[in-house]
Amino acid sequence: MVKITFQTVSAQKPEKESDGDKIIIPQAHEELVLPLSPKRSLLNCLCCLTFGLVIFMSGLVLASIYIYRYYVVSQQIPEDSMFHCRVVYEDSIFAPVRGRHELEENVGIYLDDNYEQISVPMPDFGGSDPADIIHDFQRGLTAYHDIALDKCYVIELNTTLVMPPRNLWELLINVKRGTYLPHTYIIQEEMMVTGRVRNMRQLGPFIHRLCYGKETYRLRRRNPHRRIDKREAKRCHSIRHFENTFVVETVICDRI
Repeated sequence: MVKITFQTVSAQKPEKESDGDKIIIPQAHEELVLPLSPKRSLLNCLCCLTFGLVIFMSGLVLASIYIYRYYVVSQQIPEDSMFHCRVVYEDSIFAPVRGRHELEENVGIYLDDNYEQISVPMPDFGGSDPADIIHDFQRGLTAYHDIALDKCYVIELNTTLVMPPRNLWELLINVKRGTYLPHTYIIQEEMMVTGRVRNMRQLGPFIHRLCYGKETYRLRRRNPHRRIDKREAKRCHSIRHFENTFVVETVICDRI
């Protein structure tokens, strides 16, 4: 019995070794694959580069669409917020004998940003400078860019003279529809230059864009009961504009 047991064990031992030889077969298969791995690695790199390029181009296209939609289109005035106005008024200040005058201007109303932009061309009758005007209700400021002098003037917004954007928009919509056509009068406001503006960014983005690169000065309103004498009149210039149911003549006088 001892012999049988020994022979059985010894007989199984070669089988284990043969089994061990079978286990080596996958290793031989892996050695056959090794020469192909550099080509597969190169193919994987090309696929990754192509995929990354596709993602980059897609992101570039989406970014371009976003910039165009929110920074270009959003700054364009809708058709119903851009008006070309002609106003007839009585000039009772400087030319009462001449009677009626006509004032022409372009008005852009930005309801979302709460500001108005007025462009006044050179008037036919003279005596008034062409100008671009911004009434920023969010900052509480008004800026006048006198085109003839190429200078900017900034003052606190006068809400008693200037209609808020929503009210002015409704007024001009009615004028456009023909339900209300103003035949109005003119009033005058006098201002004095007080000093130079150094920090333009404190004026807000809209006025900063209007006055960037130009000499910019602060203004203060004069006593309405004090009239301009002949000496001061030589240093003053006026801008006539329409931002309410009447015409306003803004007279700006420089310091001596």
